[in-house]
Amino acid sequence: MSAFAVIAGCSVNPVTGEKQLSLIPESQELSMGAEQYTPTQQTQGGQFYLDPELTVYVREVGQKLAAVSDRPDLPYEFVVLNSNVPNAWALPGGKIAINRGLLTELEDEAQLASVLGHEIVHAAARHSVQRMQKGMLVNAGVAGLGFALSDNEWGGLLMGGAALGAQLAMAQYSQGDELESDHYGIEYMVEVGYDPQAAVELQELFLKLSEGRQSNFVEGLFASHPPSQKRVEENRKRVRELGVNGKRNKDVYDRKLAKARDLQPAYDAHEAALKLASDGNMSAALGKINEAIKLESGEAMFFALRGRIYEELDEQTKAEKDFDKAVALYPEMFSYRLHNGLNALDQNKLDKAKENLSKANEVVPTSIAFLRLGDVAVKQNRREEAIQYYSTAAKAEGDVAEEARRKLANLTN
Repeated sequence: MSAFAVIAGCSVNPVTGEKQLSLIPESQELSMGAEQYTPTQQTQGGQFYLDPELTVYVREVGQKLAAVSDRPDLPYEFVVLNSNVPNAWALPGGKIAINRGLLTELEDEAQLASVLGHEIVHAAARHSVQRMQKGMLVNAGVAGLGFALSDNEWGGLLMGGAALGAQLAMAQYSQGDELESDHYGIEYMVEVGYDPQAAVELQELFLKLSEGRQSNFVEGLFASHPPSQKRVEENRKRVRELGVNGKRNKDVYDRKLAKARDLQPAYDAHEAALKLASDGNMSAALGKINEAIKLESGEAMFFALRGRIYEELDEQTKAEKDFDKAVALYPEMFSYRLHNGLNALDQNKLDKAKENLSKANEVVPTSIAFLRLGDVAVKQNRREEAIQYYSTAAKAEGDVAEEARRKLANLTN
């Protein structure tokens, strides 16, 4: 690289004021975040649509903190995701998400502000961009179509920007990035008027849970935001230096979280059903997911899981009905469309399969959807279309790509 290129690639960290290498311009940073926000949400559980007011509340708290950040002009967005896994993440450009599973673990609005302030610093300081430049992204791995306890069931099948967004959401931050985000996040909290002691409590809680190795925390928040005793001590030191108190807003928080907490038994039943299905105990899994549906019949996730269980029990018609219900409740969710399309193909309902697989790919492109769209095209005697679909699927990795290459070779030889 020439000296000019190195100089041209230097910039200043917007939060710390320190010089850093910047090979990705701000315009690209903003476009990446905007393009990957929706698909990344969907690979991490999708939106918690049963309580839209909760997202409004989180957005209000987040925007107050964003307004006092070191990059207040970023197009910040905040969303609540429908996942039991306690996690929060930030994409480039200020696109931030927090899971229902983390919100239900927090005690008050000040702790929420601590989480959101931390994520805002990650976005403002361009930490995700720095990780990309240093090649620190995780490998999404190769996922199958069976049952998985992880929200990243489709990890190895994602293509294009969806794969990059999922990697950014899952990739581990360095301890330096975490300390930086803790430090300046506390400053944002104080400027808005929150009690900074909440940031200490949060790190103490996370450290305790990580030592207990609660599996859902380990695969969620701690996978990307590793806690440490040093973070606890640094937060405690910073709070002592500031010497201020502030608001906690516990009563407000309890009111806003009431519905999510009331729904938790239904989601617990869903998690139990998913675990039973993963262990191959389909009859018990069916009983558990029926419990979840009885508790909350408006949750698409529950019907999608029951549909998968019915498929395992070779009850395709019942599976189809449940996948149709999941799509009707949350038509934008790619995974519900995907399961519906795969089920339709198994029943040779080609037009229905094509419609659902195509709509799934419009939101989150996956190699399995491209592969099966190729199969549909072959059955409908659309050879050139099949070649295009197989060619796209063949660009991926793993078993799906190998199958696509074989079928492509059969069509082109």
